[in-house]
Amino acid sequence: MSAEPIARLRALRAVTLRSTRCADSGEFYREVWGLRQVETDRDAVWLRGSGDEHHVLQLQQAEQNALGKIAFAVATPREIDAAAARLAAHGVGLVTEPGKLDQVGGGYGLRFADPEGRLVELSAEVEAVVPGDPYGHAAVPRKLAHVVLNTVDIDAACEFYTRVLGMRISDWSEHQMAFLRCNADHHVIAFNQAEFASVNHIAYEMNSIDHFMRGIGRLKHNGITPLWGPGRHGPGSNTFGYFADPAGLVCEYTSEVAQVEEDAWLCRVWRRTPELSDLWGTAGPPSKDVRAHMRGVPDPGYSAWWRS
Repeated sequence: MSAEPIARLRALRAVTLRSTRCADSGEFYREVWGLRQVETDRDAVWLRGSGDEHHVLQLQQAEQNALGKIAFAVATPREIDAAAARLAAHGVGLVTEPGKLDQVGGGYGLRFADPEGRLVELSAEVEAVVPGDPYGHAAVPRKLAHVVLNTVDIDAACEFYTRVLGMRISDWSEHQMAFLRCNADHHVIAFNQAEFASVNHIAYEMNSIDHFMRGIGRLKHNGITPLWGPGRHGPGSNTFGYFADPAGLVCEYTSEVAQVEEDAWLCRVWRRTPELSDLWGTAGPPSKDVRAHMRGVPDPGYSAWWRS
């Protein structure tokens, strides 16, 4: 009998990015992108959206761009403890044992690595914050929408995240991309088949399509034009506008992500055509420049830099 998934993941909580230009990127996300700074130190900055998560993005100064960590929300510390035992049953070792997390925002959690060396954190009881814009007037990100990762083996990545983490595949874009969910959002993680593991892009959800367009307008007012967009994707039905931060990492504004009804949703395989990558027909296919940014640089994984 196979081991059961380690926990019920409630949401994608936050992402940590290792950045070659941490200070400049911190200013970009704070002053232009619309996130609010929670805390900073010499080589790191933590930023939040307008929602109730303590922070959605941490930037760390590094010699090369890379993924630092993906954090998922779990309901209780008891579930964290149970997840540790289930990880052992799956043959997955722990990087950080269950306990209080010594980090900004605190919480109770654990950490482990996926098969390509990405650091994954499960946490509960992270410090609460009051929503920053409860009426949703400002054209700023509400939450982290999804993380897209390049992988050398899309089938192995999907197998791990479904079997071990209990995620579900919502859709495929042929055999090139897979979209995975942990709640009603169409996807919180997506994998793109590539020649090496790396960060493809990070997406931030705006409250509405009006907020989405006003956010793009604010960037254009600051002299920053989209790498790709605005448009609307087929898989997920979400709007998109892709930009590059000062370190060259790709960030996306999105809105109106499809909501999945578990008992009624049918996973489909989308063809990879310009008409389906942008249903509006306003953005056209991604350019070579967009693809180069999303390709990123080879990410050796947490073991190359992590010190527990």
